[in-house]
Amino acid sequence: MDEPVPVFKTIDDLYPLANLASQRERWDTLISHFKERFDQPPQFIARSPGRVNIIGEHIDYSLYEVLPMAIAADVLIAVSASPSPEDGNNDAVIPIVNINPSKHKSSEHSIPPAGEASIDATAHEWTNYFKAGFNGAISFLRKSNPNFSPCSMNVFVDGNVPAGGGLSSSAAFVCASALAVLRANGQTHVPKKELVELAIVSERAVGVNSGGMDQSASVFSAKGDALSVSFSPSLYAEAIPLPKIDPPITFMIAQSFVTSDKHVTAPHCYNLRVVECTLAAEMMAKALGLHLQPDSGPLGVSLRGLQHAYFSGSSSSSKDSNVSSTALGDPGTPYKNQLSKMLELVSSILDDPTHPNGFTHEEIASTLSVPTSTLETKFMTKFPVRTERFQLAKRARHVFSEALRVLAFKELLQSSPNPETNDLLT
Repeated sequence: MDEPVPVFKTIDDLYPLANLASQRERWDTLISHFKERFDQPPQFIARSPGRVNIIGEHIDYSLYEVLPMAIAADVLIAVSASPSPEDGNNDAVIPIVNINPSKHKSSEHSIPPAGEASIDATAHEWTNYFKAGFNGAISFLRKSNPNFSPCSMNVFVDGNVPAGGGLSSSAAFVCASALAVLRANGQTHVPKKELVELAIVSERAVGVNSGGMDQSASVFSAKGDALSVSFSPSLYAEAIPLPKIDPPITFMIAQSFVTSDKHVTAPHCYNLRVVECTLAAEMMAKALGLHLQPDSGPLGVSLRGLQHAYFSGSSSSSKDSNVSSTALGDPGTPYKNQLSKMLELVSSILDDPTHPNGFTHEEIASTLSVPTSTLETKFMTKFPVRTERFQLAKRARHVFSEALRVLAFKELLQSSPNPETNDLLT
């Protein structure tokens, strides 16, 4: 968790043996193009892989545990840097070039010494992801040096994670970008946890209210292992070795060639789900007389925070709740049983037969005792969301049931195979 991002002198340990020849050719091509474009070799190449999620879909932004793993497909960023002027008065100049210039146009950006890169989240520009990582990195550096000004950089990007293919090309790009900027500006020791935390926040600047699974998988994953990532009470990741059985456990990643660009579909898909999960937590807390403490959920509170509040006895002083504090859960309840109880509460609170198609903006605002305009400003403005009704029961039920499935699968991976059959499942 706290170890630094590793630095490699060779790519031999980065890819499966079967891929090494093609990857060497790819890296050589990137270096050759860099030299041709900038009349010098790159000083280093930052790399961040894509990921596949084994189990734990759409629950990371509710702060529940997930089990992804990194894949060989990755984003590479070749860089050469020029030191910042001693007087710190000149803009940093950053040309950004893609290995596929016909599809991804080159551009040059000037960054004021005390400023940051400008990002228009409404424009789907590929360089926004680099700029998001750039801003996260310089914000991190300014925490220890408020007068920090970024250096100029030559940047050449090559990525083979399919865009819109569900393998987190955007997170890989943001993580690699942040890592490249940190390294170019003299940060040779980059702790993995700090890189992940700044990348999670940074990627939201492109207009997607993301959780933290993708960035965690890209940075924390260990070769040959699954990765357990939890977000409550704080970010934590650990490698989960796959059981040794014969034949070995194999995961197949199939390319359907159907794309779903998260940035384009976010207002009625991804961002909407984040809002629905958050509103489900707010509505259930209101019904239970609970006060939700702020947490690291994208919108400030989460279903995981709701579970914690219910089983820690943190009732509010609200007089309009029909549930007294004596109805709160026993703090000693096993985690698995807590999740089962939360599913029961979803059914009793959100499965309202008078709302078979979900809740309107006005109905939720009325329940939460806020003006509709306040609700819409808080939940539907910073990250665009388009819907007439919110499917709260459906989203909350998925989160708690998927969290149970993650728990069961993790227990399976950590169990011993049947000595007679060599099987995990008996």
